[in-house]
Amino acid sequence: MEGPVDNPEIPFRASALGAKYDDLGTLPVSVLLESVRSLYNVGAFFRTLEAAGGARLYLAGISATPPHAKLAKTALGADVTVPWTRVDDVPGVIRDLQAQQVTVAAIETTVSAVDLFDWRPRFPVCVLFGHEVDGLSPAVIEACDIRVRIPMLGRKSSLNVATAGGIVLYELLRQYRDLHHAGHR
Repeated sequence: MEGPVDNPEIPFRASALGAKYDDLGTLPVSVLLESVRSLYNVGAFFRTLEAAGGARLYLAGISATPPHAKLAKTALGADVTVPWTRVDDVPGVIRDLQAQQVTVAAIETTVSAVDLFDWRPRFPVCVLFGHEVDGLSPAVIEACDIRVRIPMLGRKSSLNVATAGGIVLYELLRQYRDLHHAGHR
């Protein structure tokens, strides 16, 4: 006899495995994209932020905004459900978030960056990702509270920006879930 966990037709949230996420609510994490040029990458951020239960997507510089067919192709409807804001003044948005006690983190490989898996953020958090080749602008990196790097063990020391976003968002979801459950013990 097959149980809910063994049946691939039953969604994760309906299974016993999803129960530890039921009372989390919205993940208090937002994402700001500064000049992410690929519409497919922007769409992937919408989809991943929605899947992780995140709060909002900020789109700055050359980052595309909905509606757009190429963005929608990878967003798979998340571009309609995830709240998003067009941003013209990234340092101003960073200051506004910091005034609201949001930890603002540049996801960037810099000398002063902390390892993603060693970072213990104070929620809520906004994580910033930049242009696929050039990264975040120096002024934006400087305005952030912290710089966080994903460990790179390969020779290229590089990841697709949307892939990096998925890694960071799910690590933040894991940490938030653990903090949430520790507070309910």
